[in-house]
Amino acid sequence: MTTSPLWRNRRFTAFWAGETVSHFGDRISELALPLIAVTMLAATPAEVGLLTAAIWAPNLLSAVAGAWVDRQAHRKRLLVVADLLRAAALLSLPIAYWCGVLGLPQVFAVALLAGAGQVLFSCAYSSFFVTLVDRDQYVDANSKLSTSRSASFVAGPAAGGFLIQALTAPVAILVDAVSFLVSALFIARIPATPAPVGERSSLTADIGAGLRYVRGHPYLRAALACVTTVNFFGFIAQALIILYASRELGLPAGLLGLAFGVGAIGAVAGAVIAPGLSARFGVGRMIVIGAVLFPAPTAAIALAGGPDWLIATIIALAEAVSGAGVMLFDINLNSVQTAVIADHMRSRVSGVFGTVNYGARPLGAMIGGLLGGSLGLRPTLLIAAAGGTLAWLWLLGSPIPRLRTLPSISEHVGTGHA
Repeated sequence: MTTSPLWRNRRFTAFWAGETVSHFGDRISELALPLIAVTMLAATPAEVGLLTAAIWAPNLLSAVAGAWVDRQAHRKRLLVVADLLRAAALLSLPIAYWCGVLGLPQVFAVALLAGAGQVLFSCAYSSFFVTLVDRDQYVDANSKLSTSRSASFVAGPAAGGFLIQALTAPVAILVDAVSFLVSALFIARIPATPAPVGERSSLTADIGAGLRYVRGHPYLRAALACVTTVNFFGFIAQALIILYASRELGLPAGLLGLAFGVGAIGAVAGAVIAPGLSARFGVGRMIVIGAVLFPAPTAAIALAGGPDWLIATIIALAEAVSGAGVMLFDINLNSVQTAVIADHMRSRVSGVFGTVNYGARPLGAMIGGLLGGSLGLRPTLLIAAAGGTLAWLWLLGSPIPRLRTLPSISEHVGTGHA
């Protein structure tokens, strides 16, 4: 039986529309929150660093959240609650600004609450996603969702900058709050049935079951090791690239922003072409290629030199290749993970991945700062490129590189040991 095209799937298209609106709203807050802290509340560099940490900190509890979510039958409600939580937190900023009581503690609280909402949404996401599309459409569906996210990085920052300049940062955040309300409305209207719920036990036992499941699964164990390594070294680079380009390469801020904006087009292209490449060359090969293409271009940026236009061109091309690589990597790896995880373990596995993978990101950023200060920016960026590029070696001992299609791994579902 031929599967209907995804654009005819009203449940998926509603979810996709909500996610698209939400992603564009996120680009505004990513600019506005730090600007509120720096320009309106005189935050120090250390306080700005703590603000970034506050956004990521809730991810360290993803394993706990995932274990709890797996006990809940109504995952759609959790997605709606997560959107409403983030909307309410963000709405408090313009209200406090209009009342003249906006302060740095509130900005930190909003960052923590928004991060907590993101963790809840992520843990409930995977088990809801599989109710929307068939297995053979996972790559196509992830491609469409990733295309929207990538497009938001191309157009979102410019739109966000305009809104912040025209309305002030706290008021611009109102747009992001509304985007979460729109997302909640779309999701709430999607028909859904209760998800299967695993056996009840203590929360600690559920967390342990999630860890054992990932450790005992040939696909998930390798995937987690690879993606965590890539992101650890990626955040070493992310902590230093802008500083390196502006301070050591002397690139003006406007030209640097243009280079990153043009480079973001690569991610959009990667998301669009991922399904076709995966169908032709195999899902596993695209995961391996993406794992290399994502971190390797950092070396080109580290070795860039010459006039400003040449440096900007190198950065734009490097970001484009890296963006295409991360889409090939993420879309295919996320689809594999979705295909192999047993339904009753989805949120626990998502929580384990969130804690380990996202927990490595701030650690990488801190180590990047330390290495950059002791070894220099260029050597540290080269270390980040080399370390990230070698992350694909984690995949060699797994079935992933030989994988061609998702239906061929159906027999591996649930082979992890809870």
